[in-house]
Amino acid sequence: MKNEKIVLIGCGRISSKHIEAALANKERLRLVACCDPIQDRAQRRAQEYGAGLSSGSDVTVYADYHEMLAKEKPDICAIATESGYHPQIAIDCLEAGSHVICEKPMALSTRDADAMIDAARRHNRKLAVCFQNRFNAPVQRARAAREAGRFGKMLHGMIQVRWNRDIDYYAQAPWRGTWECDGGTLMNQCTHGIDLLQWMMGEDAVRVQAATRRFLRPIEAEDFGAAIVEFASGAVGIIEGSADVFPKNLNETLSLFGEKGTVVIGGLAVNKIETWRFADATAVGDTEEKVLDPTAKDPPTVYGFGHTALYGDFLDAVEQDREPLVNGEAGKKALEIILAIYKSQKTGQPVTLPTEFSTLEMREIKW
Repeated sequence: MKNEKIVLIGCGRISSKHIEAALANKERLRLVACCDPIQDRAQRRAQEYGAGLSSGSDVTVYADYHEMLAKEKPDICAIATESGYHPQIAIDCLEAGSHVICEKPMALSTRDADAMIDAARRHNRKLAVCFQNRFNAPVQRARAAREAGRFGKMLHGMIQVRWNRDIDYYAQAPWRGTWECDGGTLMNQCTHGIDLLQWMMGEDAVRVQAATRRFLRPIEAEDFGAAIVEFASGAVGIIEGSADVFPKNLNETLSLFGEKGTVVIGGLAVNKIETWRFADATAVGDTEEKVLDPTAKDPPTVYGFGHTALYGDFLDAVEQDREPLVNGEAGKKALEIILAIYKSQKTGQPVTLPTEFSTLEMREIKW
């Protein structure tokens, strides 16, 4: 088994989960470099990685990822920068011959997402997007039931993300909440839930109608959004996302309704099964009484534990020359729904998918 060389580009808030995942997969990869324009941040992540190894490590710190690519020639690049920078960095890494694990959202426009997917295809490299909540145990269990046909016909689903991102959160990083580098709560906080909703409904979204608002936060983009999503099967999805919940994060809940099954997964970050009801539950042996776990606890943060499993799946994909579970095409689906929501807010009309749009087209909006 090859020991893959990985580098980390971007050493801000989410990058700690990449260090955690690298350490958990240390038998299969080794971190050789951290890169950030603020080198103190890169140095902290390098030290964090070294502290997690009994033998220590020799991780080089860079401020320029071009220099790092030329000197280190990594097998894998993990990208955890501001969202608006993802596409160019990812394409540069792919063209340099590296596989790419990219934080969500993969891009802020459909055109940039397509360019990333095309670059991976042209250079025969793997591209994965960090929708790590797909790997949560309750989500995996619900997906297995979906694939086994236990829901019957899917009718509707709902994702609710009721969190708090206060003024201090946005003040810590001026790029947050901007159309150029981030988008609003739908693009940043709700994108995981929207990915799960579309993945579970099993068909591509074909029509979106939405309303977004900037209720409280001093940002360019929205801090609340609601939408109705119609899928090719005729099923309907409902999205509700807020960064304004008082006084702290409340829940992220995915609800799925089929003709023969109902599942609700809640908790802080879709990590607890709250409802599990299927017509065949007695025959299968997974009645709700057996499935619900009253001792289940929330993870310490909304990021959960999925990065480790996502890394494992990605390494398997590289070794087996298959697509990762959340490849570029999969990562684009949630992005396209969110961009359609923005387009619907801007135009005041329903939006038919596929569509082309960019967060930059929202800069003219007046709240």
